[in-house]
Amino acid sequence: MQTQPVAAPSLPLSIRLRERWAGGIPCASDVAFAFGVSFIWLVLYNVRFWELSAQAMWHPSVGSALFMASLGVLAWVVLALLLLLAPTRRVMRAAASLMFIAAALGAYFMSEYGAIMNQEMMRNVIQTDRAEAGALMNGDLALHVTLLGVLPALLVWRVRLPATNWRSQLRRRAIAIVAGLGVAFAGVFANSADYATYFREHKPIRYTLNPIAQLVSMTGLLSDSRKSRADVPLIDPAGKIERTTATSSKPLVLFLVVGETARAANFQLGGYARETNPELKQISGVTYFSNTASCGTSTAISVPCLFSHLPRTEFKVDEAGRYKNLLDSLVQAGFDVQWRDNNSGCKGVCGRVTSVDYNQHPDRRYCTDSNCFDAVMLDDLPQTLRKIERDTVIVFHQKGSHGPYYSERYPPEFERFRPACHSNQLQHCTQQEITNAYDNTIAYTDHVLASQIRMLREASSRIDSLLIYVSDHGESLGENGIYLHGMPYAFAPAAQKEVPMLMWTSEGYVRRTQLQPDCLGTEAKLPISHDFFYHTVLGAAEMRNQAYDRRLDLIAGCRRGGGAE
Repeated sequence: MQTQPVAAPSLPLSIRLRERWAGGIPCASDVAFAFGVSFIWLVLYNVRFWELSAQAMWHPSVGSALFMASLGVLAWVVLALLLLLAPTRRVMRAAASLMFIAAALGAYFMSEYGAIMNQEMMRNVIQTDRAEAGALMNGDLALHVTLLGVLPALLVWRVRLPATNWRSQLRRRAIAIVAGLGVAFAGVFANSADYATYFREHKPIRYTLNPIAQLVSMTGLLSDSRKSRADVPLIDPAGKIERTTATSSKPLVLFLVVGETARAANFQLGGYARETNPELKQISGVTYFSNTASCGTSTAISVPCLFSHLPRTEFKVDEAGRYKNLLDSLVQAGFDVQWRDNNSGCKGVCGRVTSVDYNQHPDRRYCTDSNCFDAVMLDDLPQTLRKIERDTVIVFHQKGSHGPYYSERYPPEFERFRPACHSNQLQHCTQQEITNAYDNTIAYTDHVLASQIRMLREASSRIDSLLIYVSDHGESLGENGIYLHGMPYAFAPAAQKEVPMLMWTSEGYVRRTQLQPDCLGTEAKLPISHDFFYHTVLGAAEMRNQAYDRRLDLIAGCRRGGGAE
């Protein structure tokens, strides 16, 4: 009698998984690896890229379908080139690992916040401090990066490639590159009219191709930064600075308040229906400039531009450090100048003046963990004002309305608009909850500014004073699926570029300069921009230099007589 063979006992799942892990993931060649990984990026990590491309170019027709197909081939080949051009297999694996993590991060922020990975965004990444970075962290982000970043980055090293000599590897890669580029360029040529429109009219989309957009933008940024760090003397575009009026018996004190992420659309002083400026509205001497445009859509651009003599159209942030700025001129004129920072630094503007970083010495009355409310910068102001003997400029760099954790920017008692979003995951909040939280930040900024004005008023027997407030840029609150800020300026929505600006003048300052407040109110209705700030501050300080342009001084035409000085 013939016996049946006895089946081997089944191995436990843990052992089978261990053996599979030890055996690796078979792959036919370097070319297959590069195109396989790139295909994964293209399909799983580029949802935003395909959404924007479809919105821009798709319509039901054969031509449109052919264009989208050729775009997919072009993007696939470009992504594969990132890996095929790596000199060795080890470098190729390392590059794939790092780019899986970069792609996971990029996909999250592009999908959830509508971010664009251009040079400006990369500059924000480099200059972001720990507190700002912490405000973006949440469970969804951690899970997303773990599953789509860390796990694939580890699996890359388990891919088993066949043993071949370097000549064979080089030959196969070269053939793949030539063939891939040939097919891609053929598709571009066949759809040249569509590509002309796509690249010319929809430029921001290229900064959503993940992960190459981050790589190209960061490379360009670092290259420009190295060029700007050349060891050359600072350029002084202003030359000699001179006082335009006789010395007064009282010191002149200017408060320059740089707001953060406040948009004009939500300022009650500009016509917003909600009471977001209840305190400022009750203060006499406040002039609100209702049509103000920012220099950029991020702090890294707008703050250096604000204190530069150059207009936005000529300003280059990578060259800003080569020039002396507004604060340098004020120091040269004999002003005591101090920069108070409750944000992520002065972006090089305060490098040659006294500065105080309130993030480094948190006050428990105003701070929790690494987050401080803006009132922390005001605590010692009454004592400071009592001690002032010379003309003085104090700059306050607010945390203002910085997102996405808007509810952390104001104390609980300032939560006037409810229900408010209490999360940095804006996609989990309703549009109304986001708006409520954001409006609370504006109302708190209103309180801080009103407090500063009251302090200046109380010191009016000793000083003449003026306060200028302007936000660095605006903010998107989910309109058209876009959140936060940092979009390329040419394509950014108005919410990121239209900012609030106001000026308060003390009675002593009005008498001192023979200012006509009614005239100032008329000027406030005209369209202006950050370009006016440098020249207006010089005019307010009763100073002139070679860079000063009277046409951009909001005060010059409103002094008694209004003629040329």
